[in-house]
Amino acid sequence: MQTNELNDGKQSSRKLFKYKNLMPLWIAVFIDILGFTLIFPMAPYFAELFSTSTFMIGLVFSVNAMFGFIFGPILGKLSDKFGRRPLLLISQMGTCIGFLLLAFSNTLEMLFISRMVDGIFGGNFPIAKAIVSDDVPPKDRGIQMSNIGIAHVLAGLFGPALGGILFTIGGNIFLPGLFSAGLSGLTMILTIIFLNETWPKEKRKEHTKRKSHVDEKIRKNHHALFFLTLFGFHSTSFMITMASISFFGAIVFNLEPLDISIILMISGFVRTTIRFTLFKPTVRKLGEANAIRVGLSMFLVCFFIIGFSVNVIMFLVLLIFISFAASLTRGPLNSKISQTVSPKVQGKINGLSSSLDSFAQIMGPLIGTFMLQFFMPYWLGIVVASIAFPPFIMAFQKIELKVNKSPKQQS
Repeated sequence: MQTNELNDGKQSSRKLFKYKNLMPLWIAVFIDILGFTLIFPMAPYFAELFSTSTFMIGLVFSVNAMFGFIFGPILGKLSDKFGRRPLLLISQMGTCIGFLLLAFSNTLEMLFISRMVDGIFGGNFPIAKAIVSDDVPPKDRGIQMSNIGIAHVLAGLFGPALGGILFTIGGNIFLPGLFSAGLSGLTMILTIIFLNETWPKEKRKEHTKRKSHVDEKIRKNHHALFFLTLFGFHSTSFMITMASISFFGAIVFNLEPLDISIILMISGFVRTTIRFTLFKPTVRKLGEANAIRVGLSMFLVCFFIIGFSVNVIMFLVLLIFISFAASLTRGPLNSKISQTVSPKVQGKINGLSSSLDSFAQIMGPLIGTFMLQFFMPYWLGIVVASIAFPPFIMAFQKIELKVNKSPKQQS
C-alpha cells in the first residue's frame, strides 16, 4: 500500500515537472512575482510616506492594473504574431524600468508614473500562459498552469518578509524598489539564456495560412465566454480580498509593516506546505471540475467571514483557507479557458483572461481601500461574498468542452 502511494507521488511529481523546457519560464515567473510581493507589506504606509489618503494609494495600485488591462491583450496578440520570447523580454524590461522608477519615487506623481509603466508592459502572465498552451496537451495543462500558482505560493513565502525587512531598514521604498528591479533584470537574463521559443516562425506561418480559411472569433465561442465570465467574477472577488490584506491588517489591527510581513510569511509557509502535500491528492480524488467547485465554495464562505475577523489569528487562518481554495481553482480554471479555443489564438485567449485579472486588480484596491476607509470592516466581507456568489452558481452548470489540440499535441 505504501509502495503504491510512493509510486503515485513520484509519478505526480514527474508530471508536474514533466516539461523541462518550461523550467526557465517558471523560475522567471517566480522571480517576477517575488519582486511584486516585496511591496505588499508597505502598501498601507504609502499614504503616510506621500501625505495622501488610503483610498488614493488604492488608486495608485488600480492605475497599474488599468494599464495592464488595456495592454495585456495587445501584448498577447503581438506574441501570436511575433513569437512569445521577444514579447516576454519586452514585458520583463518594462517591469524592471517600472520598479526602478518606484525606487526613486519621492512624489505621488512619480509613484503613479512608476505603476503606469509597469502596467503598460505587464504582459508576463498572458505570454507565460500562452507558452504553456503552445507545448502542453490539454490533459496536462491544468497541472502545468498550476505551476504559476506554485510560483505565487513560493513568492508569497519569501517576498513579503523580505519587503518588510528592507522597508524597516531603509525607512522608505528605495531598497525594496531597487531589489525588485534587480530581480526583474535577472528574469531577463534567464529568459535570454535558457528559454526556447515555443511559437517559432514556421508555426506562425502555418497558422496564418489556416486563419485565411477559418477566422476564429472568441466572441462567438459560447464555451469561452462562459468560462471567461466565471473567471472574471471570481478574479474580482479574489483580487479585492488580496489587495485588502495589508490595509486590513494596518487599519483594523494596527499592524506595522514588519508585523504584516510576518503574517504574510506565516500564511505563505502554511500555503506552501498545503500546496505540496494536499493539493495533488485532492485534485486527483475530486477531479478538475469538482476541485473548482470546492475551491469556489471555500472562497464564498471565507470571503464572507473574513470581514468579521476579531483577531489576527482568525484573520490568518482564513487567509490559509483562501490560499488552499486558490490552489484548487485558479490553475484548473486557466486550463479550462485555454481548452475552449484552438492553438492559433492561445495568445489572444490568455490575453483576455489576464485582462480580466487586470480588471479585477483595478477594482480590488479601489473597492478594498474605499470600504475600509469609509465603512465598517464587515461590509468588505459582505461585498466580496456577493461578487463571489455568481461564479459559485455557474460552476455547478455542466458544460462539455470540445478540446482543441495542435498537431504536435495530437501525435
